[in-house]
Amino acid sequence: MKNKILLMLELQNELNNATNGLEWTKGVTKNGKTINWRRCIYMECAEMVDSFAWKHWKAIAQEPDWKNHQIEVVDVWHFIMSLAIEEYAKKGKNSLEEIANAAIASKNFSKITASECLFGEMEDVLCKVEDLMRSALAKSDLDLDVLFDDFFDLVAISGLNLDSLYKLYVGKNILNQFRQDNGYKEGTYIKVWDGKEDNVVMQLIWEENSNITPELLYSELEKAYAALS
Repeated sequence: MKNKILLMLELQNELNNATNGLEWTKGVTKNGKTINWRRCIYMECAEMVDSFAWKHWKAIAQEPDWKNHQIEVVDVWHFIMSLAIEEYAKKGKNSLEEIANAAIASKNFSKITASECLFGEMEDVLCKVEDLMRSALAKSDLDLDVLFDDFFDLVAISGLNLDSLYKLYVGKNILNQFRQDNGYKEGTYIKVWDGKEDNVVMQLIWEENSNITPELLYSELEKAYAALS
């Protein structure tokens, strides 16, 4: 269990180093752009809300888009891990293992170790998303324990467990690397591939080969992207 949390932290740290420069934990990219992980969290949470037909005046019978919601959960996890690494670095603590231990010590971590993955009620999910937003928006000092608690609670009612969270995270991490390598920052990257968002394409590749390696996943993304032109 700890290994998967630690591996995800290591992958996130590597991605941030490659994307933002080796001093990203100081709150600025190698290009001088300010980094605000809290803002990243609540903006992704807002996108998560739109996976549900929450509007009482529009498309009221529309079914929840659970697949998209799960991708947004994983996106938020990217930013929570980044925020945790930054917060620990500010205190002179650079051990990713220490952060992994803190995450596993969360009172809600045990909820995501179950083998069964269940979906919660829409309103319960939305309330938990809003809890995350409140934590991110709080002007007080960040309480990472609360953030971990709320996040793992959200994972547990989003049809995910530790194994599926890890699988989706690795897939999205590789996709993020692929995006960066293909003009994402410059605005030249194509996000919709033959009518499907790249997130969906990535998930389909995983579903077709559950044992695919990160390297092979990247290669398959290259093939699919090259086919667009």
